[in-house]
Amino acid sequence: MICIAIANQKGGVGKTTTAINIATAMAATGWRTLLIDLDPQGNASTGVGLRASERKLSSYDLLIGECTLAECTVNSAIPGLNLVPATVDLSGAEVELVDVADRAQRLRDALAQDSAHDICFIDCPPSLGLLTLNALCAADTLMVPLQCEFFALEGLSQLLQTVEQVQQRFNPDLNIVGVVLTMFDRRNRLTDQVSDDVRECLGDLVFESVIPRNVRLSEAPSHGLPALIYDHACAGSRAYMALARELIGRLPERRKAA
Repeated sequence: MICIAIANQKGGVGKTTTAINIATAMAATGWRTLLIDLDPQGNASTGVGLRASERKLSSYDLLIGECTLAECTVNSAIPGLNLVPATVDLSGAEVELVDVADRAQRLRDALAQDSAHDICFIDCPPSLGLLTLNALCAADTLMVPLQCEFFALEGLSQLLQTVEQVQQRFNPDLNIVGVVLTMFDRRNRLTDQVSDDVRECLGDLVFESVIPRNVRLSEAPSHGLPALIYDHACAGSRAYMALARELIGRLPERRKAA
């Protein structure tokens, strides 16, 4: 199983929307896919149709060692996509784990024995705390959604510094599979300017596929559905399918063969 953390410490950049829809797209192409909701808000869980009352065991129980990965994994309504949901209890995990010796490797250890999935996506909270650190330690690679606005660029440099620190101290194999430009609006000159700046700075690290501002992407979570299920023909859905194809092309051959 290849594990991809989806992280950006800035909120509102389309991180959870990306996690839900890229996981759905990968499942649609035949990959046995696992989505781990590591955000106490639980929006990824809601976005694939799992109500709060249906979340018996969660990523919180997984981190504190109360259950195994198999025990807290549930089937979603989307064929080929399984979910480890999140509950509000997860907000207390950072405090509870602060004195635990292996607190940064809890998720990595929990995922080590998984053989039921080909690929795993971890939806991280909008911060660089212990939950995100667990995701970065467990991940093989990192996907960074980046909103096309000026302040997003400032946050990107901080995230890249954090990745470097994680590589040095916890996970030397961690790399970045790519940066995804989100909320792209061609009518806005600033969008083009930010896009050009990011591509000039990061080059091929930036995915060619961009995610547009799209009403259907915003509507889908209220129906408990990924946009790819809610309206597979909308511009946002087509963009995520294109992103999935591009992502598959960036994965190591041995992973794709598996």
